[in-house]
Amino acid sequence: MKIPQDLKYTKEHEWVRDNGDGTVSVGITDFAQGELGDIVFVELEPEGSEFGQDDVFGTVEAVKTVSELFLPVSGEILECNQALEDDPELVNSDPYGKGWMVKIKMSDPSEFDSLLSAEEYGALIS
Repeated sequence: MKIPQDLKYTKEHEWVRDNGDGTVSVGITDFAQGELGDIVFVELEPEGSEFGQDDVFGTVEAVKTVSELFLPVSGEILECNQALEDDPELVNSDPYGKGWMVKIKMSDPSEFDSLLSAEEYGALIS
């Protein structure tokens, strides 16, 4: 199971990548996609939507379950990964790359600093 060192994580199994321009990319972790199994549908709130930290911004539907997605930082959805509409299994095959879900313009960048490090996340799931 991969836990990239350059990302931040949540207890709800989302990962967050700092894009260096006040935005972050968000997806679910390798652990989460493995627990869910084969992902068949991803539903995301529309671009332009604004959310607080830990608000639900979408759902992931696997063969046996549906799981809510929680926004790790407050902000506005700038972009949704349109590739997931036709190819939701990208979340299974490449959770930290092509399986990203949304890009967010952070409204409070200090929230990013409060997220879990790779080491802390690894300890949480072990």
